Amino acid sequence: MDQKIQLIHPAGKKAVSIDKRKYDVLKKAIINCLKKKGELTNSELLQSVTEDFKNGKTKFEGSLAWHLEWVKLDLEARKEIKRASDKSPVKYVII
Repeated sequence: MDQKIQLIHPAGKKAVSIDKRKYDVLKKAIINCLKKKGELTNSELLQSVTEDFKNGKTKFEGSLAWHLEWVKLDLEARKEIKRASDKSPVKYVII
């Protein structure tokens, strides 16, 4: 049985549990993309992570966009990334 990780939501809402390996892969990809490119919107982050996976030949099962959104919210709640502004479009940066 695969190990799961309970995610947290920055607004304290109920969050999901996902496979720990998927979480680790996405966390690393999000952090690396933000380090390389600085501020990114949600769609830019998704595009950057998708390109990173293609270049590294990383296989991902399931909805990348859905998992990315949850891991991004979890990283925000854990104060590893933050919103650079609340104005649309919202951009994310590493803390």
